[in-house]
Amino acid sequence: MQYILQTNHITKTIGGRNLVNDVNLHIKKGEIYGFLGPNGAGKTTVMKMITNLWKPTNGTIEIFGETLSPQSYEVLKRMGSIIEFPTFYDHMTGYENLKLHCEYMGYYNHGSIENALDMLGLSDAAGKSVKNYSLGMKERLGIARAILCKPELLILDEPTNGLDPAGMKQIRDLLKTLCTEYGITIMISSHILSEIESIADTVGVINHGVMMKEISMKEIEQMSLAYIELSVLNTKKAAYVLSEKLGVDNFKIIEDEKIRIYDSHVSTQDLSKTLALNDVEVISLGKKAETLEDYFLKMTGEVEKSC
Repeated sequence: MQYILQTNHITKTIGGRNLVNDVNLHIKKGEIYGFLGPNGAGKTTVMKMITNLWKPTNGTIEIFGETLSPQSYEVLKRMGSIIEFPTFYDHMTGYENLKLHCEYMGYYNHGSIENALDMLGLSDAAGKSVKNYSLGMKERLGIARAILCKPELLILDEPTNGLDPAGMKQIRDLLKTLCTEYGITIMISSHILSEIESIADTVGVINHGVMMKEISMKEIEQMSLAYIELSVLNTKKAAYVLSEKLGVDNFKIIEDEKIRIYDSHVSTQDLSKTLALNDVEVISLGKKAETLEDYFLKMTGEVEKSC
């Protein structure tokens, strides 16, 4: 089996409007797949179809080599998921909610609930009613429930919502462990590009309901352009010096005070010296490389950093 999950030309139409159109995605066994796109791009719609909450208007979905249907009960048992915001029985404790989940999943493994709670840092809150949980605690309990039955495939829609930076790092480290040590394949969407960049093996970019690109992080790293980023008080004067004094023609003014220089022959030392000799006041100067965020913004044409 080449892919543990793939969609074949799936489209979802509601009220005569295509929420997603002709989407093909391919997830390999044992990888972390980052699903990126601006708000309203169709990420949650695709994940709802993958988890059988919604049926595609057109197209098919294959999971574990089987075409997904309303009767794919055994396939769904091999998956864990959080779609949008996780919900619980608020009057019950965190432990009781997880125990109930095990019962309707038919999963009875001694110590599994305690282990899941411990992995998500919820052991001390296991006996508390969920109505007394914070937003971040509920999010972590949702992840605990998703991984509780040791799924082969984990589908997570914005799993770091409501978490502080320490909590986000905890989840990031946990997902890496689940993938590398337990062999769980993970599909994760997030509005925080740096989080995806730090854990994903492959990235899929969706925009306006259309799948734009699937690419491995290794490919992005290999194609990344190194450049010098220059911040100055007068970009027009700096551009003149670059062109006329240094013979640099491959540069771009990206903001009022910033210039990116892509010529590989120019050194930061020569650049700094020449700008100073020509009375160009430099705020900052340094070498950089394109990130996943740069790639994403190129693909979607978005100006904002969040997706």
